[in-house]
Amino acid sequence: MLQQVLRKLETAFLDMKRKGMGFPRFKSKYRMRSFVFPQMLKNCIQGNSIKLPQLGVVEFIKSREIPNGFAVKQARIVRKASGYFVIISLECDVNVPEPVATGYPIGIDLGLDQFLATSEGKLIKRPKFLAVEHRKLKLLQRRLKNKKKGSNNRHKLNRKIARLHQRVTDTRKDWHFKLAHEVVKDAGMIFVEDIDFRVWAKGMFCKHTLDAGFGQFVAILAWVCWKRGVYFEKVNKDFTSQVCPNCDTHTGKKELNNRVHTCPECGYTTHRDVAASQVIRNRGLSAEGRSVDIKEIACGDGLAGTGNSLVKNPRSRKKKA
Repeated sequence: MLQQVLRKLETAFLDMKRKGMGFPRFKSKYRMRSFVFPQMLKNCIQGNSIKLPQLGVVEFIKSREIPNGFAVKQARIVRKASGYFVIISLECDVNVPEPVATGYPIGIDLGLDQFLATSEGKLIKRPKFLAVEHRKLKLLQRRLKNKKKGSNNRHKLNRKIARLHQRVTDTRKDWHFKLAHEVVKDAGMIFVEDIDFRVWAKGMFCKHTLDAGFGQFVAILAWVCWKRGVYFEKVNKDFTSQVCPNCDTHTGKKELNNRVHTCPECGYTTHRDVAASQVIRNRGLSAEGRSVDIKEIACGDGLAGTGNSLVKNPRSRKKKA
């Protein structure tokens, strides 16, 4: 465990020069969040107790049983506002194949007006996780400024504020997982925009963007797709709201208050976010604008919103140049 601390310290000094980060700060008992046991003994978990080096046998609440054939390699002890947690890393000599591009495709568009819109016309309203607890958080922060630094009362109030923040975080993550499973259950392929949400977090609606947690949802969605054998891919984000998904006509830039897509050429009308998700789906199927090389194209040509299609035969298989 001490060797692992020295490795982290070395990484901090290297990042100071390599990434231009600040001088490593001393970790007090309030700042230290976790520590790692890089090696674990065999059969270290017996029932509801785990044997940790130097600490001995410690009881814990086991969230799930360890599958047969898996060996415990390392354990990380994490301190959160609600208590201490142990994160166990397992190892198994098995190869898990990556999902292939086949099945029913669904495009997903993310936004602040509607958190999620699918190419099937499904709209999911954005929950305001922080707004529910914002009034209580504001009152606690107001009381905190009157507490003396280093006092026990200030420490107890800080813990109460931290538990409130963790409640918001846990609620958001739980909703993200449930929504990801709901979206994936009827799909064979999932396509989303390749967006750097850190840029969104610096804009005018930064508070609402951070409250929605788009980056966390995309990461969870990718994991759920891998877990359930659904193909997941990111596509080019440019001009998804300015192209008609029905006839591939460039309709021009829309204002934020314009929530309806109407094509002047073919007359196709639908919700703006739904039209964008259909363009994302078409781009994913035609393999245009993908962020990584593809192995197989699973659909034919003539898809709107993609420009020149790469496939001439619906059953042909080609690699991206």
